[in-house]
Amino acid sequence: MFRWSIGRFCGGEEQQVVTRTIQVGQHQTPETDAYVAEKFCDNRIVSSKYTIWNFLPKNLFEQFRRIANFYFLIIFLVQVTVDTPTSPVTSGLPLFFVITVTAIKQGYEDWLRHRADKEVNKSIVYVIEKAKRVKKESEAIKVGDIVEVHADETFPCDIILLSSTNDDGTCHVTTASLDGESNCKTQYAIPDTSSFNTAHSIDTLQATIECEQPQPDLYKFVGKINIYGNNAEPIARSLGPENLLLKGATLKNTKKIYGVAVYTGMESKMALNYQGKSQKRSAVEKSINGFLIVYLCILLSKAAICTTMKYVWQSVSHNDEPWYNQRTQHDRETAKVLKIFTDFLSFMVLFNFIIPVSMYVTVEMQKFLGSFFIAWDKDFYDEEIQEGALVNTSDLNEELGQVEYVFTDKTGTLTENTMEFIECCIDGHTYKEETAETETFSETDGIQPLPGRAEKSREQLFLRALCLCHTVETQVKDDIDGIVEETELTYISSSPDEIALVKGAKKYGYTYLGIKDGRMKLENQQNEIEEFKLLHTLHFDSSRRRMSVIVRNARGDIFLFCKGADSAVFPRVQRDQIEQTKVHVERNAMDGYRTLCVAYKEYTLEEYHAVDRQILEAKMALQEREEKLAKVFDDIETDMNLIGSTAVEDRLQDQAAETIEALHKAGMKVWVLTGDKMETAKSTCYACRLFQTNTELLELTTRTIGDSDRKEDRLHELLTDYHKKLLYGFPKRRSIRKGWGEHQEYGLIIDGSTLSLILNSTQESTSTNYKSIFMQICIKCTAVLCCRMAPLQKAQIVKMVKNIKGSPITLSIGDGANDVSMILESHVGIGIKGKEGRQAARNSDYAVPKFKHLRKLLLAHGHLYYVRIAHLVQYFFYKNLCFILPQFLYQFFCGFSQQPLYDAAYLTMYNICFTSLPILAYSLLEQHISIEVLTADPRLYMKISDNAKLKWGPFLYWTFLSAFEGTVFFFGTYFLYQATTLEENGKAYGNWTFGTTVYTVLIVTVTLKLAIDTRFWTWINHFVIWGSLIFYIFFSFFWGGILWPFLKQQRMYFIFAHMVTSVSTWLTMILLIFVGLFPEILMIAVKNVRRRTPKAHHFIATSALTSIVKTELPDQMGGLTVSEFPGTLDNITFSPIPVYLDDAIVQEALNPGVYARLLLQFLVQPSDLCRWQGYVSYRGSPTHYALPTNLTAYLECRLYHQFGPLDSKQWLEVYKNVNRVLGIR
Repeated sequence: MFRWSIGRFCGGEEQQVVTRTIQVGQHQTPETDAYVAEKFCDNRIVSSKYTIWNFLPKNLFEQFRRIANFYFLIIFLVQVTVDTPTSPVTSGLPLFFVITVTAIKQGYEDWLRHRADKEVNKSIVYVIEKAKRVKKESEAIKVGDIVEVHADETFPCDIILLSSTNDDGTCHVTTASLDGESNCKTQYAIPDTSSFNTAHSIDTLQATIECEQPQPDLYKFVGKINIYGNNAEPIARSLGPENLLLKGATLKNTKKIYGVAVYTGMESKMALNYQGKSQKRSAVEKSINGFLIVYLCILLSKAAICTTMKYVWQSVSHNDEPWYNQRTQHDRETAKVLKIFTDFLSFMVLFNFIIPVSMYVTVEMQKFLGSFFIAWDKDFYDEEIQEGALVNTSDLNEELGQVEYVFTDKTGTLTENTMEFIECCIDGHTYKEETAETETFSETDGIQPLPGRAEKSREQLFLRALCLCHTVETQVKDDIDGIVEETELTYISSSPDEIALVKGAKKYGYTYLGIKDGRMKLENQQNEIEEFKLLHTLHFDSSRRRMSVIVRNARGDIFLFCKGADSAVFPRVQRDQIEQTKVHVERNAMDGYRTLCVAYKEYTLEEYHAVDRQILEAKMALQEREEKLAKVFDDIETDMNLIGSTAVEDRLQDQAAETIEALHKAGMKVWVLTGDKMETAKSTCYACRLFQTNTELLELTTRTIGDSDRKEDRLHELLTDYHKKLLYGFPKRRSIRKGWGEHQEYGLIIDGSTLSLILNSTQESTSTNYKSIFMQICIKCTAVLCCRMAPLQKAQIVKMVKNIKGSPITLSIGDGANDVSMILESHVGIGIKGKEGRQAARNSDYAVPKFKHLRKLLLAHGHLYYVRIAHLVQYFFYKNLCFILPQFLYQFFCGFSQQPLYDAAYLTMYNICFTSLPILAYSLLEQHISIEVLTADPRLYMKISDNAKLKWGPFLYWTFLSAFEGTVFFFGTYFLYQATTLEENGKAYGNWTFGTTVYTVLIVTVTLKLAIDTRFWTWINHFVIWGSLIFYIFFSFFWGGILWPFLKQQRMYFIFAHMVTSVSTWLTMILLIFVGLFPEILMIAVKNVRRRTPKAHHFIATSALTSIVKTELPDQMGGLTVSEFPGTLDNITFSPIPVYLDDAIVQEALNPGVYARLLLQFLVQPSDLCRWQGYVSYRGSPTHYALPTNLTAYLECRLYHQFGPLDSKQWLEVYKNVNRVLGIR
């Protein structure tokens, strides 16, 4: 769509050029061909897909590209062109309904886009022309126009900032609508144009801008500006992303800016980012396609059988066609082949309803409406960010219930990403807060070292490095009502690590005050202001893993300060300085802290000039600027002096460990993919219970492989050893899925460099073999930690797992831009609305505020949506085969004459009206198990894993059930109608009465089947189920009793009304409905009997309960003794929630004593189901207490599994026993 739009509004010639040259304003410059406005896009935004002229043909073309829609179109055309037994309306109307509903939905969505486009395109902007402010509509802006934007206005196109009302030429913007980041970002005008800050002065600016062609990356821009003055040679300055103001961003805390439009309309970065992600297909869609092929084969088989049987039947002389259908002998002989073919097509038309045309639109509606339930879930709402869950695609709801592998980032996903400075190391000496209770140090406290300390100058150098090497901005907050009673310095940065380090330096007496006019200010321990000129910033990126600044102090000394990961800094400093710091780095990492190393380098003036020249040359490059800058930075950051390291704590998120534990119990394997160092990530994995104390860790890292030339040989040895260990010591997969802890668990740790060695071996065959063995090892491990991973490596890991045998469903979850690649690669991508921007959330399929929300999203919503849509798909095939089988059987009794069994109106209305709404309501509202129980018992997730509900076994069961019912309905009606005089007046029923009886039994049975399957009733379910039956009855009376004078054929004249007045018809229908539903009723009865049958270990041992309560319960109740737990049975509240749990609980209960302990394990293990807070709830008076709802729900869960549904007397007896044990009288 967007390619088409760009081609529509842009010249094609421009797209072939690598760069574009733009003239600022309307002035002529010495350059030739600098500006041709017509070759650039105008500023119109076109996010819509259709126009009023192309909507119908384009939408129809797109819809008929779907196989099912195209199939029904062919059937409709056959009915129109061939003499078929049914009217074209029977297939045309359902097809028209599906096409129309989809077209209306897509047309409405596109109309909303048109309206939004118009609102943007017609908004008013101001452009500077001939030193005057000219009002224009936004769509009239052209590339090169000078645009004026005021505070709180949105930028109408991509603009290069020329000047602002701020003295230093900066402005503040928010890009929340682009990347979700709500914090203000500072953008810069180059100093040469920052003085042009009025309409008159900006109009005198003569300049051209040369920049790259439009591309969608929001964070990349390469260009340069040539400024012409009195001198013959222009002044050239480089332009980067810090100079670009993006369309859609908003100007904040700045009165006014001037800028030149460089990318407009569909070439703006915002428009280029409209392009959607590649379509992901769920496992359910693949199952549907497989089932469709089976039913298509059934359809073709039925048509072929009936066509063959017709000519076999007609081969008998007296069974030839009736005289009124006969043709001449010549016609019959010459058209025999054509007649056979048309008969085959006619039978296909007669049986075509076996393919459910309305299933696709029902599935789409179920997915679309179902996504709102996730977004509306209040449990996903986070008070801190004031947001809930976000659904970016509704096509994968059911895929949430099929996840086998979970790939998660660490920082910001498992951890809070709220950094706190813990300690630092300077020249091997550790500095930390004296006591845990000390919140902060005053600015005059100075450094608090442990015994032994570095030189004073080294301490000061280290703290200056922390204050200078960052991209933190400062903001002063005033107190309320505009009265400045106290000012507070606030630090703002996209990196929480940098804020923690700056705050850490402040604790030790060095306070960063901010930057103005390129000068960074800080206050030292003596309360003196130090000023440094910022010369260059060597920005951080995920491949370099470090950042540097070059600054000059007041005395003229020039320093480079660098901070980064130890693996990125240690190779670039003098070797004799590493050991003393390395010990502290490793110890801090083992404690779970994030570590950074700090180094510096001092330049002479000559050395700096050489460095400055290198950086400027790289910045002026328009092609491959980033690669050239990276090479220059790599050359500059060498031969540095190591000062020390920092340790920052990133706490685990609330319930992160419990969530991972639940995912494990649900049968999922969790892999952590992080860029952090191994020791830090390993400590986090233990803290979040990814690794257990009994987990044997297998390590594939540079530490185990070594740095020798025999890396590949050593890697081969390790892979072979690990593979043998796992191959011979690991149980089969079936035993693994039963639970964790029944066998020796293995965990794997691999780092980025070793993964590169595996993926990029010197020989292709060796690399393929390495990958195969590596993946076999990973599959056998219960948990995998991948550390020091680059973003691309994360995606490679996910892709490798996706491609293993069985194609397991993968899920990736992360919060940062470095997680986007793996989120897009996996089957399901989850973004965390974190503190490192919203790139992950924007590119994900679903976004949630916290990692803990993944538990309910998968175990509850994923489980329910999978079960719902699986039932929907099976039910559609079931009811359509049940519907069409009597039609097929009827041909054996009508001479294969293609006589339809049902009236055309009934054929048309079956899928559209009579049976569609009940299954839609079921697929949206059904809860066969309550959400609370699904979340509490992760093992239930395994019951639906591996597409269990849509395998061939369940499919064949549903197919057999529909075949059984269809056969019963036809032959039951046939044999019961054998009597020649069923009516009181002696008349016999005709074929339309026969067909209507079968149809009525069919409608009632398939609807009651759904009612039997429903476990969670709402008023909506009652309304659509019973309403559909009532509507069918009303329609039948209306169709045969009121509309008959207006119909060509009056074969249904009072058929239904006459039929329901017959007692024999009623008895026939009731009997057939019961017989049809009998298998389902029998299965339910057997299940209930099995649940109610008590076994020896099902009974509660009161003595064992008493022992547990009196010996263990008081300690768990925080000192509350049994005698202090008063109340009566009448005051105990019990949860009414119905629950269903795994039979594994019953299998674990081997004897009464063990069962008693299981029954009360919630009491002795508070972490099992809920927090311990609120064990006893006060209710009204000091003598009235209630057992907590979660305890009673837990008891009910356990008891349900042992006894099944209990009546009131049985419950009373159980609670009396519990009462007595707890000392409640």
